Order: sequence, then C-alpha cells, then structure tokens
Amino acid sequence: MSWEVANRCNKRKFGSASRKQVIMFLADKASDDGEGVYCSKHNIAKFTELSLATVKRIIRDFTAEGILVQTGERDCDFGYTNEYRICLEAVSRLDDLTKKKSDAQGGRQQTGVTKTPDVYDPASEVTTTPPPGSSRPPNHPKTIQKPPTGADTREEE
Repeated sequence: MSWEVANRCNKRKFGSASRKQVIMFLADKASDDGEGVYCSKHNIAKFTELSLATVKRIIRDFTAEGILVQTGERDCDFGYTNEYRICLEAVSRLDDLTKKKSDAQGGRQQTGVTKTPDVYDPASEVTTTPPPGSSRPPNHPKTIQKPPTGADTREEE
C-alpha cells in the first residue's frame, strides 16, 4: 500500500468518477514506485461496485493511454491475473486539480471571484396578476373535503 501513489493519483483528473475509483483502488495496492499491482478484475469490480465490463474497459483504456503498464502475470485460483505498474510519469502529465487558475492580468493567482453589485432597476420588475377564481385559499377549512366513510355510503343507498 502506497500513500505516495494514492496522493499523486488523488490530485489528478482522470475524466470520470469510475476511472478515478479504479485508479485509486489500484494505487492502494501499489508499492511506492507504482510497481506490484496485481488484483483480478473481478475483485476490482466487487470492491469498487462497478460492472466487470466497466472495469475491463477502464483498464484497457489506462493501458492504451500509458497510465498502466502490464509487467507480468501471477498464478491464482482461476488461472492467472495480470500484474501492472502505475506509470507515475503519465499520471503527472494529467491535469492537476490543486492548481489555481491564473488571472489574465500579470499571471497573478485568482483567490476569489469579485462580482459587480447589481443595480436596482424598477422598470425591469415583472408584475403578475393572480389567476381568476375564488378569493378563498384552496386549503381553507370549508373547502377541504373529507373522504367518504362506510356510514356515508350506506346513507346514500
């Protein structure tokens, strides 16, 4: 288990919540240099609560993008499981979630958003007229109808 790999992956943008969930699960299994990740896709799907097809697609995408590199195979009860390495260089090239956007003027960092105050313009107010009908509100005690009871139905007969 590597806190360093998990922290690096946590600070990067992977494109979707399911991709982030899979990489964080794999980072939890990795050593400090990203090596030694071996966990079956079935277990990844079970612990992340994603479908097996989603996990397979995400791992296939990660290997195509160079984020995961297959380094070997390990024997397991049902045959073998692939062993992967998380490529920390590829992870570091992803968008950083912790950087602040720089201001367009002078490259200063933006610390907050300043909003110009709204100016009151009475001509822009919209007035609505209530729909025609009774002046009595709809939940007035005299307008609430009680559901019929067994005694009421017998009286009608």
